[in-house]
This record gives sequence, C-alpha cells and structure tokens, in this order.
Amino acid sequence: MNGPQLNELPDDSEHLAPFVSCLRGRAVLAGGLSGVRTFSNGFLLKFLRARDFDVELALKLLLNYQTWRKESPEISKCLSPSSVLGLLNTSYHAVLQQRDHTGSRVLIYRIGQWSPKDWSAFQVFQVSLMTSEIISTETETQRHGLKVIFDLKGWSLSHALQFSPFLARKISSVLSDSFPLKVRGIHLLNEPMFFHPVFTMIRPFLSEKIRQRIHMHGTDFQDSLGDFFSPPVLPPEYGGEGPGIEEACQDWTNKLFQSEMILQQIASHPTGDIAITPEDLLISEGAETAQISER
Repeated sequence: MNGPQLNELPDDSEHLAPFVSCLRGRAVLAGGLSGVRTFSNGFLLKFLRARDFDVELALKLLLNYQTWRKESPEISKCLSPSSVLGLLNTSYHAVLQQRDHTGSRVLIYRIGQWSPKDWSAFQVFQVSLMTSEIISTETETQRHGLKVIFDLKGWSLSHALQFSPFLARKISSVLSDSFPLKVRGIHLLNEPMFFHPVFTMIRPFLSEKIRQRIHMHGTDFQDSLGDFFSPPVLPPEYGGEGPGIEEACQDWTNKLFQSEMILQQIASHPTGDIAITPEDLLISEGAETAQISER
C-alpha cells in the first residue's frame, strides 16, 4: 500500500501498526527527547498521516514539533481561549462547518476584526495554534488537511508593525515543517499595499510547496474564490451559501471554549501527547457547556 491508501485506513488497522511501531522506536531513541519513554498511537498517527506514512519524514516533523514547542513557550504554553476571549468575540476567526470537496477543513481569518492596540500578534498567533491543535485530532483533517482564507480588509500600518522577522520565522515554521497538518491552500483576499512588506518577510521562510499553494485574489475575489470552493462551503459574505460568517465565528469560538481543558493539558504536557480522541472532545464539550452558556 502507498501513503494515500494507508491514510484512508482506520486508526486500528493492522496495516498501520508497523509504521506506528517504527516511528515510536525511532522517536524514543532520537536525540533531544531524553526522558520520553513512549508515545501514544493516536499522537504518532497525526505525524504519519501528515507525511503520508513516510517514517523518516514523520520523524523529522515530530522532532521539529517538539523543538518548536520548547523554543516558543511564550506561545505553545499559552493555549487558553479564555485569555483571548475579547479577540474571539470580535468574530475574527472561524473554522467552517462544511469541508471542501477534497475533504479539507476551511479556516477564515478576518484581519480587520483584530485591533493591534488591544491584541498583540503573539496573541493572534495563539488563536491559530489553538485551532491547529484541535483540528489536528480529527481523522478526516489528518487525511485531507486544511485550507486557509485570510481576509485582509482593514489591514493597516499598525498591523504591519506587529510583525518582525522573529515572529515571521515562527509562523512560517508552523506552516511548513513543524506542525502535523497538511496545508493544502492559502487564499489571500483584499490585500492592501501595507501587507506586501510583511508577506515579503514571511515568504523566504516558507517551503516551495507552500509558496505554490498561495493564491492572491484581490478585492474582486468572489469569482476566483469560487474556483476553489463550492457555494455550500463558504459564507454568503464570501460568495457562498453556507451559514453567515458571524454565526461561523461564534460556533468556532464555542468549540474552542469547549476544548479549553484539553488545550491546557496539551500546553502543560512535555511533548503535547495527551492521546486525544474524538470521544474525548465530545466529553469535553459536555463538561464545558454550562460554562459557555454563562459567558
């Protein structure tokens, strides 16, 4: 079986066991992970699926993930939706309910909803990392990856000044080689003049594969965006027929709050391996529902 075929198999398939066992053995013996005795099957499968079951590449990705977490504690150790409640309540970010025709998750970021005087770029990045940790537990997302829409309407000089080469390197490393998710496409809408210097700063740190998956749509984006996403997927504000963007943002904000306990466990764990399953997320949702309604 090749990688794409293995990707479609269930977690408990006997065909996956040798790959999981091999990656576990290599990871435990790898330098930089001293004191780690083992990894859970579910955790290792995230990295294997992200690299189509190439054990060598999955090991590199796993080690990069661990290195990134250690070198970026100001972000990786702060995965609390409560700490960025004000930002989330601006309808800044959504993960759409419906996947696209390839099975990819679709994420939207509305830059104009982010006020740099209230929220730093690090806090904005924390929101992205929380979402990434949650959707990376989804088997379908492990298989088919994600696509991101950045609506840059409202981007200003104050946004641009939030970014430094240091932060650009951290962001690009997550996009390219430090997180167990396949980035299938990045779509930029309403790109203003002030955005291009930041993109020029980030671009050199991106892999060639990611660069080829970046699409700039400008202000007249509805027709060209429709070439990539069918109408039922997108909100009406983006030329689609799905739920409105405000509803989509609120739904995902609720999801993040429902997952707060799990996110904090990931943040505090030495390797981030807490063996999350879809069932765990459902349990977490039930436990947090009362708190959500109070907010």
